[in-house]
Amino acid sequence: MKSYSAVIICAFLFTNNTFSQTDTALKYAETITQSGLKRQLTIIASAEMEGRETGTEGQRKAAAYIESQFKETGLLTLPSLKGYQQSYPLYKDTLIPKILKIGKTHYNFGTDYIVTPGSSDNSEFKSGYLIFAGYGITDKNYDDYTGKEVKDKVVVIFAGEPKTGDKYTISGTSKPSAWGHDINKKAVLAKQKGALALFLINASMENFSSTLIENSKTAVYFPREKNANTEKVPVVTITRGIFTNIFGEQRTTILIAAAKAGASLEDYKAEEKVKIKLEYQRKKMVSTASNVVGFIEGNGKKDEYVFLTAHYDHLGKKGDVIYYGADDDGSGTASVIEMAAAFAKARADGFIPRRTIVFMTVSGEEKGLWGSEYYSDHPLFPLKNTTVDLNTDMVGRIDPGRKNGDSSNYIYVIGDDKLSTDLNPITTLVNKTYTKLELDYKFNDPDDPERIYFRSDHYNFARKGVPVIFFFDGLHNDYHKPTDTVDKINFDLMEKRVRYIFLTAWTIANRDNMLKRDLALPEEEE
Repeated sequence: MKSYSAVIICAFLFTNNTFSQTDTALKYAETITQSGLKRQLTIIASAEMEGRETGTEGQRKAAAYIESQFKETGLLTLPSLKGYQQSYPLYKDTLIPKILKIGKTHYNFGTDYIVTPGSSDNSEFKSGYLIFAGYGITDKNYDDYTGKEVKDKVVVIFAGEPKTGDKYTISGTSKPSAWGHDINKKAVLAKQKGALALFLINASMENFSSTLIENSKTAVYFPREKNANTEKVPVVTITRGIFTNIFGEQRTTILIAAAKAGASLEDYKAEEKVKIKLEYQRKKMVSTASNVVGFIEGNGKKDEYVFLTAHYDHLGKKGDVIYYGADDDGSGTASVIEMAAAFAKARADGFIPRRTIVFMTVSGEEKGLWGSEYYSDHPLFPLKNTTVDLNTDMVGRIDPGRKNGDSSNYIYVIGDDKLSTDLNPITTLVNKTYTKLELDYKFNDPDDPERIYFRSDHYNFARKGVPVIFFFDGLHNDYHKPTDTVDKINFDLMEKRVRYIFLTAWTIANRDNMLKRDLALPEEEE
């Protein structure tokens, strides 16, 4: 009888404690409100922030604002930082075009050609040969350079890569390879083959947009350590007019039609003996951008870390047109700020998380995950002790392409079945207990053609072995357009989603053990 009573008492205490923890977590999740999220997002995605492009005054204004919110909330910072900001280096290049002459014809920068961003700093050379080399690819399944001698010649290639039906020739799947979008890969190969330069033509582009011209004139680069010593040839993007002047109207028509269709071009041979002269310079300046980092110290497991991340940069201004980036990723930035405030309220009331919670908004995501790459290569907190990164990138809209389920009550969850078998049971239980959203895994497949798993800042944690989850709302018609504005945000649904992310972080921060790391990282295309 005594033993039975003890069991009853213990069971009651355990049940009561469970409900208490549940009620406490929900209490602070409910401090994340539509009005609070809207207040933050209205500032972050305002005209004053000028689209928050990395390396610009708008990005610096946004960083200063986020820092002020972290400070007001009472987040801690590290002595090694300047305030709350982790700076990282950038190069800002300004192009000085001089000459492009082929035969007796002089061509005009911006009208006839542009120098592709990422090309070598200075170039001045003369050549006597232009040779066509398909898409400029050498791979085990395809080779445009077979039978072609390109040493000391200018190589002319098409953008993209070949396809056979619905499948790409190189990957053998519906998923493109890196050759199709990484011009640097082609420029490095051309250098290895002995070429002097690449002339690139996009078969689908009749002329250059003002954005392309401006980006060619002024470009900001992140000095990636792993690529610092890679040599490549300069890349000059040319119009169809130049291509026609080189190879003639008949061949041009045939080749452009083939390239548009993704046909193989490896066996097509064309070479012209003609005098070529190219000159340009780039004026390089050292600049910086920053990630904004604050934290709440844990109690008991303070040397283990839960990260809540989002990117605060966007596409900036193109002339007088502002790309506001309200959903991408003002919504995630506002979410991190409001989740920080919710955790700070809990701490002030004595509910201290067991693990340290780090709130980080990064820049450079739109440029190529620069800020998160820099952090993962220069971590402020040990990555081996970082139990998870919960990344929030676009959580304020409804995916118009979503045809199944209740689109007023869903979130896309990406990555919770990768790297750790602990993740999916947590996300499922948290949702079942609290929020009852539809957890949609549409974009979770690494072979998804949109490659979403590899496209946001969580991936730079994942590649270092840290378990991650990426929370996402889908791709809508205003994605990367000036029309991504605050008035189109669904704050009711955004509130539900952010509370779910907060409760997931709360659960992981207070569990007994770090998440297991027992699953392999999906392979990104090379």
